Amino acid sequence: MSDKRRAEIEAKRQKLAELRKARAERQKADTERRQTTEAGPSTYRRADVDELVEFALNSTASRGSDAGGDVTPISAPGTPSIGRPLSPSYLRERTPPGPSGRASRQSDVLSDRLSIGTTLISQGVTAVSNSGTDHVIERVVSPRFIPDLVDVEQDLFDLPRKERVTYDKDVQTAEVAVEIVVPDEEEIRQRIIREKQSEAEKIAKEHELEEENAKLEKEIEQEIRELTEEERASIFIAPEFLDFVEQSSKILQRALNDGYDYIRDYTVGAESGGDDSEGKRVKRVCEFYDERYGKNRSITDLDWSPKYPELSVASYNKNPAALNEPDGLVAIWNLHLLERPEFVFHSQSDVLSVAFSPFNANLVFGGTYSGQILLWDTRSKHLPVLKTPLSAAGHTHPVYAMQIVGTQNAHNLITSSTDGLVCSWLVDMLAQPQETLELQHAGHSKTAEVAITCLDFPDNETTTFFTGTEEGNVYQANRYDRAGSKAGLNQYDVYRGHAGPVMGLHFHPLHGPVDFSDLFLTASADWTVKLWRAKSIAKPSTQAHTIGPVYSFDEADDYVYDVKWHPQHPALFGAVDGSGRFDLWNLNMDTEAGLPIYFLWSVPVVSTQVGANRAINKLKWDCKDGRRAALGGSDGKLYVYDIGDMAIPRETEWIDLQRTLLGMQGGQGGGGGGGGGGAAVVDGDPARIAAGR
Repeated sequence: MSDKRRAEIEAKRQKLAELRKARAERQKADTERRQTTEAGPSTYRRADVDELVEFALNSTASRGSDAGGDVTPISAPGTPSIGRPLSPSYLRERTPPGPSGRASRQSDVLSDRLSIGTTLISQGVTAVSNSGTDHVIERVVSPRFIPDLVDVEQDLFDLPRKERVTYDKDVQTAEVAVEIVVPDEEEIRQRIIREKQSEAEKIAKEHELEEENAKLEKEIEQEIRELTEEERASIFIAPEFLDFVEQSSKILQRALNDGYDYIRDYTVGAESGGDDSEGKRVKRVCEFYDERYGKNRSITDLDWSPKYPELSVASYNKNPAALNEPDGLVAIWNLHLLERPEFVFHSQSDVLSVAFSPFNANLVFGGTYSGQILLWDTRSKHLPVLKTPLSAAGHTHPVYAMQIVGTQNAHNLITSSTDGLVCSWLVDMLAQPQETLELQHAGHSKTAEVAITCLDFPDNETTTFFTGTEEGNVYQANRYDRAGSKAGLNQYDVYRGHAGPVMGLHFHPLHGPVDFSDLFLTASADWTVKLWRAKSIAKPSTQAHTIGPVYSFDEADDYVYDVKWHPQHPALFGAVDGSGRFDLWNLNMDTEAGLPIYFLWSVPVVSTQVGANRAINKLKWDCKDGRRAALGGSDGKLYVYDIGDMAIPRETEWIDLQRTLLGMQGGQGGGGGGGGGGAAVVDGDPARIAAGR
């Protein structure tokens, strides 16, 4: 059914409703008019009676003028004298009884006029003559003394009877005969004919409305007929219908997933003060998984929307059992829509890294196994709106790390691949990279390439970045030449301490009264998490120098795949490993128990088993307040946990962290090479840590 046809049907329906309403109003008006008529004879209006009196007086005056001069009326026996009003009894006496009296009323009225006399009203002078006398009475009558008619009655169902005229005695100065002129039979006949014609027109219009009503009802019935299977199928596959169902079902599912307790009683437990351990418990908020998209896939990367705190994005690798499905997927999940993702994007290759644009909430970037960089838009469909070409100008190896640096008006997308190539892209032009930087190390035995697995920029830094490699070392690199250092890899300063590939790297966020932005954490396949202090960027080394970790956390029982500082609490960080555990570490632990301080650092505050022997690959804190952590599993499930009041720092946390770092550097002397500022550091040897306990 076309839109034009729908509009026509709607117009017809509105017209039909208006016609029905108008007909009901007319019927109501006719009913009220008939009821008024049956209740009794109607009364002339005063204006009508005045007009009738004037007509009678003018008729008499005109006859007198035609006779020439004064008129002397002819007196008949029994006729009342001029100057006395005609009484109703006299009018009844002059009307013969019986049926014949009705037909002769008009002639009797004319006879009475001649027998009564002639009244002449001209220029305000009234002359009256009587045949029985020789004198003439002349009197000037002012127009204000014309008698007023008080009450007039008329029977609509019969010829009008002679009306009784009553004068107001207060203003009456002379007795004047008043005669009422009644319509003749021809006028009554014409009136009846007009009424019949009007009634016939009403009946014709009613009939026309009924026909139009029946026609419209028939058309509406035809429009709502049963659809055939082919018509149903064409409607179900229409893009407009699919978009409507998609959007409407999302709205319904969001409402159904609202976890608010509508029958909660706020008076219960209000005085108990709650549980003291409630703020320290880690609770699972929800679990995102859809069989259509997550089956036989693993989550490779995560990110939270910087504008909408309820949205998170996850990237997925290939499903080996589904050859017809896209190799890579990106799903945006909503905390208020648990059964399915809000958006799903496709890729021709496994998506290994993903990130929301911090300056445009609709854009999502992804790095693939083939080396392509893809850009999706939530306002578009499943396919990317922009992508880099598969050429030597960009990446040709897997892209495991990406980050957007800069400001709203000047920002770039920085990507790195396992062949040591770092590219800088303009987000609105992915045809070729704006800049390329190839990281090489001359000390490598077989190849000079640096296999990059992760990278991160310190806060407020857009030129210098740090990379984790497959060999287990961390290197500093520069995008451009700067004072004292050249663009490329800094080969002299090597952060060595891991015995396996570095899986995650994260710098301390810059917030609070104390600057800890030179601290960074690394997670490795050697089952450890290490804390480092970056060397000053302004003082690069001129000869080979090895930098060891400040401290090593060796509590994990499997590969540690990711580690992240908390965005609000300066001493809190989380880590996830291959055994499915989510560990929270607080460097400012209370030491009232009397245990060695390094023993408290070596164990997590809270350890939560997330997956059943399934690895957790990625960790990401939300951008709002850090209460929620998104965890990406190798089983394709996205877990969201709430850490409660542990995300709220005390005012002394920054000062306490300074003391903690001093204790870490001096608590276990010796080992492992010079740290930042020449302080002693822990070399991270598990045997030494065990002995220290």
